[in-house]
Amino acid sequence: MLRSIVSFIFLLLATKLMGQRSISQLRFLDFIIALTLGNIIAHPLSDEKLGLKGSLTTTLVLIVLYVAATWLSLKWSLFRRYLDPPPIKLIKNGQIQFQNLSIARISIDYLFSELRKEKVEDIQKVSLAIWEPGGNISVFMNPQYQPLTPSDMKFETRPFNLTRPIIVEGEIDMSLLEEIGKDYVWLKKMIAPTYAEIRDVILATVDENENVRVYSLLESEPSN
Repeated sequence: MLRSIVSFIFLLLATKLMGQRSISQLRFLDFIIALTLGNIIAHPLSDEKLGLKGSLTTTLVLIVLYVAATWLSLKWSLFRRYLDPPPIKLIKNGQIQFQNLSIARISIDYLFSELRKEKVEDIQKVSLAIWEPGGNISVFMNPQYQPLTPSDMKFETRPFNLTRPIIVEGEIDMSLLEEIGKDYVWLKKMIAPTYAEIRDVILATVDENENVRVYSLLESEPSN
């Protein structure tokens, strides 16, 4: 149990040190690190005869190598192209690039599966589909098949207004409250028409115009 707790906390710190990229998407270097760290930590957790110190030291060395390789990929274009190769065209102007399917090592069935996820029912409507280094397929439709936007129709639109939760299950996001320049008294006044106390609020949101919306649970008694 102690080994598990120490390893868990250590991996939390290690992942934070490696950065968001290591958990946002697994690329070539990230995949190697994930497999290696998993094997290193797994053995001492399952065998009490193995020391934990050696595994932690090895993990730290690998993290240093990972950070160094990431930094090197930013400075050395040749190394960057090795870790993150250029995207591969799979479809161009409605035509499948069969030779590139072999390079990307994906099947036609997989390609059509990914197209269905993008709501593409006819491959002839695809202007470009490319295989990204992270293992995703980016699909771009021909302009005549793209959905209309308000700018296409010359409609006037309202400015973007971000809405964020300020109260979740009775807990106030004090950093957000401070960011918008308001205090507890103001917030309580805003939720007063729905709830008397902030601790009773399930969810309340605030937008950039300081408009607060309070959500309530509608409970109905079963009929007899």
